[in-house]
Amino acid sequence: MTLTAQPKASHFIDGAYVEDTAGAEIEVIFPATGAVIARLHEATPAIVEAAIASAERAQKDWAAMRPVERARILSRAVQIIRERNEELSQLETLDTGKPINETRYADATSGADCLEYFAGLAPTVTGETIPLGRDMVYTIREPLGVCVGIGAWNYPTQIACWKSAPALAMGNAMVFKPSETTPLCTLKLAEIYIEAGLPPGLFNVVQGRGAVGASLVTDPRVAKVSLTGSVATGRKVYAAAAEGIRAVTMELGGKSPLIVFDDASVEDAVGAAMLGNFYSTGQICSNGTRVFVQKGIKAKFLERLKARTEAIVIGDPRAEATQMGPLVSRMQAEKVAHYLQVARDEGATLVTGGSMKDGLYVEPTVFADVTDAMTIAREEIFGPVMSVLDFETEDEVLARANGSEEGLAAGVFTADLARAHRMVAGLQAGTTWINAYNLTPVEAPFGGVKRSGVGRENAKAAIEHYSQVKSVYLGLGPVDAPY
Repeated sequence: MTLTAQPKASHFIDGAYVEDTAGAEIEVIFPATGAVIARLHEATPAIVEAAIASAERAQKDWAAMRPVERARILSRAVQIIRERNEELSQLETLDTGKPINETRYADATSGADCLEYFAGLAPTVTGETIPLGRDMVYTIREPLGVCVGIGAWNYPTQIACWKSAPALAMGNAMVFKPSETTPLCTLKLAEIYIEAGLPPGLFNVVQGRGAVGASLVTDPRVAKVSLTGSVATGRKVYAAAAEGIRAVTMELGGKSPLIVFDDASVEDAVGAAMLGNFYSTGQICSNGTRVFVQKGIKAKFLERLKARTEAIVIGDPRAEATQMGPLVSRMQAEKVAHYLQVARDEGATLVTGGSMKDGLYVEPTVFADVTDAMTIAREEIFGPVMSVLDFETEDEVLARANGSEEGLAAGVFTADLARAHRMVAGLQAGTTWINAYNLTPVEAPFGGVKRSGVGRENAKAAIEHYSQVKSVYLGLGPVDAPY
């Protein structure tokens, strides 16, 4: 796997790479070594203007196409992505630091699944007729126009597909801004769209930091904004979009509970807790970072968790044997190191891990005897740091699990399915699992409640957020006017 990942240019607009070196430089770092693998430039106002103008121009003809014709193009993109999965996975590993044996299965492949789903769904989206006696109303589902997607750094390819697939399937255009930390993968997606036959201008990629995102969100030609990011960023984007009364989908952070009752399979629950805390080096928004374990199995749970956690292979993400790579950036590593120290200072019991290693590496860490008031139980860490909390009763744990301002996800492990359904009915979360965790197939809606966001990604629910309904009243008789 070569360490050279310099793209042809920083931006992809109107079907071609575009550069403007007047924009501030963005260094792309391979997290495992600290090597600079690419240098890009932020979008200047001229780049942003070109991206939005070409999207607005291309969108009208795209919307006029038959949905099945749009679906054929998206289906060709699916085929190309799957054929190039290895190349795309290697780039994702360089961009993010995630292990190659993770990116091969969880990134470009999931993006292809998303495109395939919405390609199949597009031709089935229809309106309805509403009889009114003599007259009638029928409805038309129309595209919104130009949509802006703003991605997070943890799943750059997947997020770009999750946003662009429903947008394009419904006849919209999209201008996408990846995270400045992981800006490379989305450019490859833009290339693939053009190769698949997508008309130029319908998926444009511009690079930059917050100011570039703000210029996109506030442009009067933009009809919709979709953000994946932190709660803090979400507040800013939501407020800016509201100024123009723009449609918004926001998938933000969480502090999600994973609840393990004493009748659950300990091995399954431990495996789910590890997936919900250590996969992608813990850098997943829906992670179940508050693991509530009923006291009757606490000792056994921690024993198995410690043994399995200490068997995780940490190393160079390019190596086949590696199961956990580095954190994505120096900033993220410093943040995680801070929380490790705070947990110790506040009296949490260190079960395993707890140390930063070479460069941006951190040991997978488990703290037990965590209380609801501790910082690591309240704030999103976004690293491989698991908090294990005790509980005794169902009512108690439900109240404590809901005692967070976020509500992205939640999970329950129990052999009592009646209790499992009671729990998920009471949990304040947009995405829940019973005897599983962090599985997010495109067929299922994904999103949160409370501060974790608005709207839903994936499934049929996403269609609602990338289209609008027009009602048409059809008068079939004389007009009855009182004048």
